[in-house]
Amino acid sequence: MRDTDVIEHIKELCAERKWSYYRLAKESGLPYSTINNMLHRTNIPTVPTLQKMCDAFEITLSDFFLEGIKEYTLTNSQTELLEIYKNLSKDDRRMLIAYAKGLAKLLDAPKK
Repeated sequence: MRDTDVIEHIKELCAERKWSYYRLAKESGLPYSTINNMLHRTNIPTVPTLQKMCDAFEITLSDFFLEGIKEYTLTNSQTELLEIYKNLSKDDRRMLIAYAKGLAKLLDAPKK
């Protein structure tokens, strides 16, 4: 992956999540000026900076650099659920996962 590809991939990840660069700064804990300089002046992020952004995107560094990602065919319901999930904050994502796990456990419980 070339240096410019790293910057473009960060922009793509923000666009997929409908995140502004301000939100990326907020979610990653990085100063907005760092994000802005990196994306507009094409300063290449350091590994620790990239790790913080990956944590915010909830992906690993290896996922960030993977090329040829596997594609899966999703149903409309699955796509809708993923879109909802992507637009939630970290805390709301955790709550959604906890709710889904609780619901699955409840539905799997033996009926009396």
